[in-house]
Amino acid sequence: MAKDTEKLIRQLSLISYLMAERRPVTALEIRRDVEGYSGMNEDAFARRFYADRAELESLGIQLTVDKPADGIAEQENYSLRPENFHLPAIAFSDSELAALQTALTLLDGEFAYAEPLRLALQQLSWGRPSPLNAPEQRAVALGITASPGGHDLSQRLAKIETAIFRQKTVTFDYYTMERDETEPRKVDPFALLFQNGQFYLVGRAHERDAMRVFRLSRIRGKVAYATKAEHDFKRPAGFDPREYAARAPWQLGEETATAELWVSDRIAWQVERHYGRYGTLRPGDDGAVIFTTPYANARLLAAWVLRMGEHVRVVSPGGLEREVAERLELLTDRHRDGGLEIAATVPMRPSEEDEEPEPARGGARRADAAIRPERFARLVTLASILIESGRKAELLDAAELRERLQLSDSELREDIDLLNVVNFGGGSYVLYAELHDNGTIEVDPEPYSDNFARPARLLPVEAKALIAAIDLIGDHLPEGALTSAREKIVAALGEDPTEHGLHVASGTGDDSGIARVISEAIAGRRLLEIDYYKPNEDEFSHRTVEPYALVNGRDGWYVASFDPEREDVRHFRLDRIRSAEATDRTYEPRPEVDPAAGVDGWLRTGEVATSRMARVWISPERARWAREERRVAEELADGAIIVELPYAGTDWLVREVLAEAGDAVVLEPAEAREAVLGAVERLRAVAAR
Repeated sequence: MAKDTEKLIRQLSLISYLMAERRPVTALEIRRDVEGYSGMNEDAFARRFYADRAELESLGIQLTVDKPADGIAEQENYSLRPENFHLPAIAFSDSELAALQTALTLLDGEFAYAEPLRLALQQLSWGRPSPLNAPEQRAVALGITASPGGHDLSQRLAKIETAIFRQKTVTFDYYTMERDETEPRKVDPFALLFQNGQFYLVGRAHERDAMRVFRLSRIRGKVAYATKAEHDFKRPAGFDPREYAARAPWQLGEETATAELWVSDRIAWQVERHYGRYGTLRPGDDGAVIFTTPYANARLLAAWVLRMGEHVRVVSPGGLEREVAERLELLTDRHRDGGLEIAATVPMRPSEEDEEPEPARGGARRADAAIRPERFARLVTLASILIESGRKAELLDAAELRERLQLSDSELREDIDLLNVVNFGGGSYVLYAELHDNGTIEVDPEPYSDNFARPARLLPVEAKALIAAIDLIGDHLPEGALTSAREKIVAALGEDPTEHGLHVASGTGDDSGIARVISEAIAGRRLLEIDYYKPNEDEFSHRTVEPYALVNGRDGWYVASFDPEREDVRHFRLDRIRSAEATDRTYEPRPEVDPAAGVDGWLRTGEVATSRMARVWISPERARWAREERRVAEELADGAIIVELPYAGTDWLVREVLAEAGDAVVLEPAEAREAVLGAVERLRAVAAR
């Protein structure tokens, strides 16, 4: 029998025994009565029992230890309080359970934590119809989810997740963009951060004895443990991963100065809502505001200023003002005829993209699964399902159970065999389950098995998966059901799991208020009035639409709606909606409207049927970053690259080029190149005021 299997039998039998006895017991009794310990000598028992206790504690299952007055270890008494194993009852409403089911439906197969999320929902829905079998809701659709993205990335993510849980130092080779070098790193991993479609590791880098953030896609090769010790470090008290998600791109690194930026009244609301947390705002003249923000990287802040067009200009300091002026000059020079010398084309370098995953034995969706729950969690959940079936004298369908828990046939058989030997001590077993040839499972529960007939505590990875799923979808479900469910779950757990593991950061903007209004309108089938900013025309439009769903894509969240005035489906980006109000007028859903039609298309790729293709030169200094985000068409001898950039509107393309602050040049089409020059001239006029 494998060591891991023996360990699981010991740990589950220990829990069963302590809960069945319902009294403090001695180490001698445990060694004598609990499956897996009885054949050990005293030294072996002491080592194994200590290790099992430590691992159970790391899973959130705390044994109570009563020490005698004289301090003799052999006389310690052990017990397990029910509240240290069982999850407090959570009174979910039907809408909250439906919202949790929707979260899984939306994320299943494309969420790195989908499998532990399944187990968590099984535990949370105890005694009620499982949300895993509930009908799908269509009020929200996801184009972008927290998928690890490829076989190698999945392996790195799983290894780091385990290292955080076990407090193990990891080593890996890391590609540093700024220096264009790959170097070895040794890191104490404290937390994972998911932001803007990417996973990041936050931890203490040994080489610098300082906190650093590592993007997982820039790790090269495999992640390994630095030592064979059980634990390597303790996370410092007061560590909060949210601090590393609350910085703008220009604030990454050591702060060098503080900028004052004038923001026109046209977009003051937008800057306040989306960027206000990165600094402070105070009133200026004529409805404008002054945005004060510290920065570490002048180029990135200058790039943001340029992207915002005529509506933002630098007030101070002079160094940043000169940076913007120089970048404008660079844009002008490089877009003029003959202003850019293009090096010769060289053979394309080998792709560094991760290899495609091989099919997994559990089905296609399993191939994308990055984080597998601890087998302990899986066994506890399976035991509760089997016991419930036995109590009702019902046969279980093995195929349905495999699908429910995402298990292969061999995994289900192995898990049932293991649970059949878990005991309460003295030959009293928890259950006996038999898998028949006709594909059914018959269960005979033992009298004491009611100790397991309640939901067990969510183990750390399950809690992280659940809260991460809720935070990923945020306020984008009708009636705020996920928000209230999150509050109840955190109250039952006694802590917020984001403080100890995976933190899902919101995007740049905070459109939660707008999202709640739209969600309520969708749920009530009420017409929605919005005040919408169109940056291409730099104007606002007032629309009354039928809202059908909230959907996300690579540029943010949208409301998919039908516009009666234009007699067509329209998608409005939430970060451009200045205000929204649900009216008292209702509408009948149109059967021809499919709000999720773009989920597998333009919401993921950014390309629409009317997209054109621009060829854009990227400077050698910025080529490394562009390779991560863009489609490379040509490699040039001087290190520059040419990328292909799909675009539907010239104004959008101009903003993208301005945001590269002179390090991107439109080669073709010619009219887009001229549009960039025109935009630069307007910006120079604004800067000269």
